Amino acid sequence: MAAAQVLKVANTVDDRVQGIADNMLGVDNRVAGIDNRVADVGDRLKEINEQVKSVNGQVTGVDDRVKDVNDQVKGVNDRVKDVDDRVKAVDDKIAAVVDGEQYIFNQSSENWLINDARRWKRGQGRYATSSR
Repeated sequence: MAAAQVLKVANTVDDRVQGIADNMLGVDNRVAGIDNRVADVGDRLKEINEQVKSVNGQVTGVDDRVKDVNDQVKGVNDRVKDVDDRVKAVDDKIAAVVDGEQYIFNQSSENWLINDARRWKRGQGRYATSSR
């Protein structure tokens, strides 16, 4: 009977060990599943890294184009400044011409008045309003 009890205890222990082995197999399968997920995450990270590199290259290209546009805007700004300088020069020349015309007109008017006054003094009786 002692052998039967030992056999019964041995079977119970064997069943429990088998249950533990089954649990260990389940844990092992879960760990393998987690390992696969980690590997998938690693693959996704590699893909994301490649996409980031691609985006970085595109941003660099855009940055270069923005610099080109900035240089073109500076060129246009320089041209506008040149045109502004030319317009100011023309404005100054026009002002000088207008000032000269005013001077000439004033001189002509002054000379005309002086000459007219001289003529009037010399021949006071020749005008319709004279008393002669």
